[in-house]
Amino acid sequence: MKLATLKSGGRDGTLVLVSRDLSRAVKARAAPTLQAALDRWAEAAPALEAEARELEAGKAADAFDFDQAACASPLPRAYQWADGSAYVNHVELVRKARNAEMPESFWSDPLMYQGGSDSFLGPRDDILMADEAWGIDFEGEVAVIVDDVPMGASLEQAAAAIRLVVLVNDVSLRGLIPAELGKGFGFFHAKPSSAFSPVAVTPDELGSAWDGEKVSLALNCDLNGTAFGRARAGVDMTFTFPTLIAHAAKTRPLCAGSIVGSGTVSNKGEDGGPGRAVVAGGLGYSCIAEVRMVETIEEGQPKTPFMRFGDRIRIEMPDADGRSVFGAIEQTVRKYEGP
Repeated sequence: MKLATLKSGGRDGTLVLVSRDLSRAVKARAAPTLQAALDRWAEAAPALEAEARELEAGKAADAFDFDQAACASPLPRAYQWADGSAYVNHVELVRKARNAEMPESFWSDPLMYQGGSDSFLGPRDDILMADEAWGIDFEGEVAVIVDDVPMGASLEQAAAAIRLVVLVNDVSLRGLIPAELGKGFGFFHAKPSSAFSPVAVTPDELGSAWDGEKVSLALNCDLNGTAFGRARAGVDMTFTFPTLIAHAAKTRPLCAGSIVGSGTVSNKGEDGGPGRAVVAGGLGYSCIAEVRMVETIEEGQPKTPFMRFGDRIRIEMPDADGRSVFGAIEQTVRKYEGP
């Protein structure tokens, strides 16, 4: 089934069921919000699935046209947002551009940071930033929303806890990252509010594109209406979602509604190199930083600018027939003028 949260109805929005073609929706009866459904998933999910079947069959009396622009992120706020770096190719490029050796452990021990989860952006909300010099970037990612996960969970327990799949724009401020990491205490200012796709889907909606560990579909990133990335999310994923979930739960339990991200989806080129832009026949990139890394490696310096006020990013994942699975994250960078 497909679920979304409308902005109406309070801080945590109103939960709706969405048709597979994203054209129609109906207010959920089994739970008022997505977090409420996740808190009692074993009971709520069968009832929600029945409502979804009614909608799909055209039997939902109160159905209405689904408007992606009316959506908050599926979870407008969450108890936990833990973002990994499953595509080690991305990390390798970052370090190569700085002429830094990559520790061998990066291939066996996932990188992960704890992001802010108290104020997610809606999928069509503007990205408000005070200064272009902060190095405004998008990051196209896939994430999963889990049920309760015990501390020290096995890979099997982690896999069994996956309830929903979403897309992410993990907004990053590249100009602020070096100073923050230099303090040795991780991200804070450099990782403002992220945005999630209008729709969250249960894994069964992905069919053969979901193998229990990853999504094998292309992640489309369009910058200012031009194809920027067509990376394949099922390729070059060094750490699968169960691995990332188990890693996050190593020393703590994860509560229902926790979100675990893949990090920037990133593919190597056919020759094993850093990959090429879409216009050059490659799969492109899921963030601006990565193309800048490639430019630095190949040309000695970056030339592609980070996002400026007025720039637009669209992140979407089509299925094998070209139909949007999650709806589109579509955001414009605007100047923040203060509260």
